[in-house]
Amino acid sequence: MCNYVTEKASISGSGKGHQGWFTLTEARVYFDHPFHTMEDHTLNIDFVNEKQGIDARVAVELTADSARALIQKIEAALKFGEEAHLTG
Repeated sequence: MCNYVTEKASISGSGKGHQGWFTLTEARVYFDHPFHTMEDHTLNIDFVNEKQGIDARVAVELTADSARALIQKIEAALKFGEEAHLTG
């Protein structure tokens, strides 16, 4: 039985959906059964702007290994980018 606990984060950015680019205001992250990916469970991330309705959503389903690899690459890209562009 899944508990469907959702972690939410206020974010600032942009996403591209069916109707083009839109402003992102929230990320919703949960580990549960996927809708599309052929896995038993995945880490699911919905990037949304609730004020703009159902079309302002980008959904991602990742295996646990893929999610952990992505976390490492995000950290590495941020570290490199901040060192290259924000220091000196």
